[in-house]
Amino acid sequence: MNGITLTLRVLHHGEKHLARHLVAVAERHRTEHEVHHVATDLAVWSREHVQRLTDTGHHYGVKLGDPPHPSDSGVLATLREKAADAVGRRPEPGLLLLRDLRELHLGATENSLHWEMLAQAAQAAKDDRLLALVSSCHPQTLRQMRWSNTMIKNISAQILTSL
Repeated sequence: MNGITLTLRVLHHGEKHLARHLVAVAERHRTEHEVHHVATDLAVWSREHVQRLTDTGHHYGVKLGDPPHPSDSGVLATLREKAADAVGRRPEPGLLLLRDLRELHLGATENSLHWEMLAQAAQAAKDDRLLALVSSCHPQTLRQMRWSNTMIKNISAQILTSL
């Protein structure tokens, strides 16, 4: 397994994880409309990254697996909805939101580092296909990072001083 293959695998896993986490945060914080809607939109980007990484891996003979499903149905969706309702009534939803935003930020940051590593490898290998992939996906990952960081900045003082 070469370094590019390894980076594709790690990035594929990271984007799948971030997509799932964004969906979970959106559902858990349904009452925070900005968080719910933006996290849902950002999850679409990560799912698209997963699909593009899967397609790119296929081109290089690397099987990266299936993309995550856009949403669960049935019992799991119902449980998530009930959990989101319960969180809205608990006294510490702000701390939970801060924790979730921190985790999202760290996940996006890790993915960003892997996109950067893939870009450097693509440049060294003069691989235009990989460069196009990184040029398309990495800016969206940077926007995911900026959003989570901005949200943390905007809500930290209020939440942490009200305890």
